[in-house]
Amino acid sequence: MRFPVVLHTDDGQHYGVIVPDLPGCYSAGDSIDDALVQVLEAIDLQLEGMMEDDTAELPEPKPINVHQQNPDYANGIWAVVDFDTSKYEGKAEKINITVPRKLLSKIDAYVSNHPGETRSGFMTRAALQVIRGKAA
Repeated sequence: MRFPVVLHTDDGQHYGVIVPDLPGCYSAGDSIDDALVQVLEAIDLQLEGMMEDDTAELPEPKPINVHQQNPDYANGIWAVVDFDTSKYEGKAEKINITVPRKLLSKIDAYVSNHPGETRSGFMTRAALQVIRGKAA
């Protein structure tokens, strides 16, 4: 999952970072790069706490331009962090599906051009986008 984050600094060296889609989720670092690494741990802790409640759903991150409308984030530096949410989505189950050969070739070409991407991950993400109403 890709979470938009906003960074602020008072001195140009140390940065605070907020995850707008996860209220109360924030971190800091001694540089932009450090803050972006540290926020991953904050996201992990926040989601872990949310998932202790079995009825909690993973939040759907909003686009950066939606958050930029919030005056609390004025003059911030925007970035997007990738976070693997799979451990919060339940145990993976192996399934057998039938896919047209040409489509499968296109999926495989896509994932081979995106390091760290897998066929299963791609198909899962595509399904979630349809379920959440982002694709038809």
